[in-house]
Amino acid sequence: MPKMKTHSSLKDRFKITGTGKVRRYKAGMNHFLSHKSQRRKRVLKSNPVMTAGDVRRMKQQLSNLK
Repeated sequence: MPKMKTHSSLKDRFKITGTGKVRRYKAGMNHFLSHKSQRRKRVLKSNPVMTAGDVRRMKQQLSNLK
């Protein structure tokens, strides 16, 4: 049986915390930042924890990340 591989596109988009929670990144912080307000950029900077329903789906695809 071959090893389970991590889904390559998800490696950079999600991080698994030390307690096993999955953090995601928000879209919209890469370019065109000059016309966005400070508040909008500050809110986009946060990395929220994914909900439990989504985590179950992601754990299999992120199986080898720590």
